[in-house]
Amino acid sequence: MIIGVAKETKFKENRVALTPDVIKDIIKKGFEVQIESGAGLLSFYSDEAYTAAGAKIVSKNDVYAKSDVLLKVNAPAADEIAQMKKEAILISFMWAATNPELVEACSKAGVSAFSMDAVPRISRAQKMDALSSQANLGGYKAVMLAADTIGKILPMMTTAAGTIKPCKVVIFGAGVAGLQAIATAKRLGAVVEVSDIRPETKEQVQSLGGKFIEVKGDESIKMEGGYVKGVSEEFLKKQQELVSKHVKEADIVITTALIPGKKAPVLVTEDMVKSMRFGSVIVDMAVEQGGNVVGSELNKTVQKHGVTIIGEGNLPSLLPMNASDLYAKNIQTLLYHLADKDAFKWELEEEITKGSLIVHKGQNLKMN
Repeated sequence: MIIGVAKETKFKENRVALTPDVIKDIIKKGFEVQIESGAGLLSFYSDEAYTAAGAKIVSKNDVYAKSDVLLKVNAPAADEIAQMKKEAILISFMWAATNPELVEACSKAGVSAFSMDAVPRISRAQKMDALSSQANLGGYKAVMLAADTIGKILPMMTTAAGTIKPCKVVIFGAGVAGLQAIATAKRLGAVVEVSDIRPETKEQVQSLGGKFIEVKGDESIKMEGGYVKGVSEEFLKKQQELVSKHVKEADIVITTALIPGKKAPVLVTEDMVKSMRFGSVIVDMAVEQGGNVVGSELNKTVQKHGVTIIGEGNLPSLLPMNASDLYAKNIQTLLYHLADKDAFKWELEEEITKGSLIVHKGQNLKMN
């Protein structure tokens, strides 16, 4: 079976789907690997490193036309999918719920497609969980961007000229990204306060040294697979009222709240931004899905009411060596679960296969 790795073409994307170390192991398992020339350069992996690992360097056309399995970070464009072999298999992030045209392109091309963002979040699939591996890095990088932007240090410092107070960091969301942001900000010496609508996260926040801003939940909060799937406007308003005074006193605010398949909820209003001290910094990690912060702009850093709002849409891509390495191991584990060197198993009722398989030989399996 020929595994193909295509170069990423999305704006500001520096990651690659497979790294040389992972390719060595895949080849030992009996697969062949071909990779588009230059695919790893932005992740600091040269064509020579891939060749030394046993991969064959080929053109973009050959990757799409001759691969039995195509691996990517971001899904290919519709015209690229049309170039794939009939009954070939695509594995990438797809975000199928919000990209019906991508699913349609796979159906028309007669290919199968597995989505990395649809891998079930169960214990035996942890090593395949690319959402978590990438969010972890994103949470770290969000704090580092804020620390680099704000005009002061994060820890308390006592000097002969006086004592510098520590920065106060407020984090919205204690999921994977939020927890890593808490840990990073605490390591840098900041005082950290955290808001999350799931009361069960309180203990995790406190274990990392953060102070939990408790908002009493209500029946409007709907959970599914570890995600918040829905919440009422009334509850969001109640949350905003409670956290507004914490935001007002914050030097740095980091927002991480996402609802799969829906626009990100607004957590920081314009009035809250206005209330912050001149020179404060906000990092909106949800900006690609509409943003948690009023005034954030995708892939831009803007100043609003004296506050710097960072809207970097792809934080893991700013750490491409680590992000590519972790993603490659996620995708490798999923590949080994789904197939051997000769063929895919197609266990359509098996939980991981069923959850992540979006299109099977041209048939849309997630059509409502």
